[in-house]
Amino acid sequence: MRVLFISAADEAGAMTPLPLGAACVVAATEKAGHEVQLLALPSKAESEGRIRETIEQLRPEVIGVSVRNIDDQNMNSPQFLLAHIKNVVTVCRDISPAPIVLGGAGYSIFPESALAYLGADMGVQGEGEVAFPALLSWIERRKQGPAPPAVYLPAKLPTPRAFAASLDALPLPEPHLWLQTGAAATRIPVQSRRGGPLDCTYCSTSLIEGRPVRRRSPAAVVRWLTELGQCGFRELYFVDNTFNVPPPYAKDLCRKLIAAGLGLDWWAIVYPKWVDPDLVELMAKAGCTQVGLGFESGSEPVLQQLNKRFDCAEVTTIATMFRNAGIKRHGFLLLGAPGETRDSVEESLAFADGLYLDALKVTVGLRIYPQTPLARMAVAEGLISPDDNLLFPRFYLTPALRDWLPARVAERDSQQQTSE
Repeated sequence: MRVLFISAADEAGAMTPLPLGAACVVAATEKAGHEVQLLALPSKAESEGRIRETIEQLRPEVIGVSVRNIDDQNMNSPQFLLAHIKNVVTVCRDISPAPIVLGGAGYSIFPESALAYLGADMGVQGEGEVAFPALLSWIERRKQGPAPPAVYLPAKLPTPRAFAASLDALPLPEPHLWLQTGAAATRIPVQSRRGGPLDCTYCSTSLIEGRPVRRRSPAAVVRWLTELGQCGFRELYFVDNTFNVPPPYAKDLCRKLIAAGLGLDWWAIVYPKWVDPDLVELMAKAGCTQVGLGFESGSEPVLQQLNKRFDCAEVTTIATMFRNAGIKRHGFLLLGAPGETRDSVEESLAFADGLYLDALKVTVGLRIYPQTPLARMAVAEGLISPDDNLLFPRFYLTPALRDWLPARVAERDSQQQTSE
């Protein structure tokens, strides 16, 4: 079958991410014998013309649309990103009779409500490397028999999800795909693990990737990075939610990167626990130049409310180790969680200042995602109702701080800009 994948720019952050998830599904679909094209739209302004041109040339029999983000998680002025995706679906519908299939991280959190809002024909929840080619076969059979796993259809019960036990069974995108998307000057996303086992109060990762950690063998990751390096891609970022978990795997991967001598420059997200000097040294030697530290709070009671496994002393020790190794540290504070007070906010801000980070992002309010402990807390406190459609952004902010906290963070930002 002729298949068009569309990854639409959502402009949700400072870095426009390359569509790794869509690219992996493209690789699996090509491997299954289908003719595939990936259209990565760089901006909203260019969308309609590029879509029309590509559909007229390819005449796809199925169109896949990737939904990466639902909104920008900004409580003060939330930007709902699905309106643009809805326009993409509408344009496709206007010029092609091909069925439209949704997928992606954002879609997987809200499979039913996103399908209804966007008006597509069906959706695939979770990883699509196995599910999407199976869906194409089902469509080729004129939808005879039950739908494949992880498929959502309007007004029908979804089929059960299935996860690959080992990521080595799933193909990785060929380097030429990034060249086609104009990625030469962009950091290439790399994923060596999937899964969200740490059960943070607000986290949606397990809805997308499942809870158990599943991994690619370090040798397979290094082979792929070698191929990327041969095409000139040497700046990467690992999108694994926790690069250092489990620690033995992280160390093995770093040792193999060092042995390969690829001369890479890469970033990673580190959970501020289970980090020792050996791991930091290996990461530095392997080419790591920046880590994201999502410590979220500098208050021990708030960390407990968020179900974090670390304490402030561990964060300080780990941040210092990375600084001493010459690795830049980008920190993240998440203020307004259950149990937050004015004192805990001031404690967190002072704690972050004491880490002497290279950059710090402060977020006010926690995006409420379905099936999370935070959603249950919000219902229990009367902040949302059990029937609220959380596809449309709702945030948790301790009621006593609703007026004070945004003003306090704005004041701090103003003071820092003045001092610079």
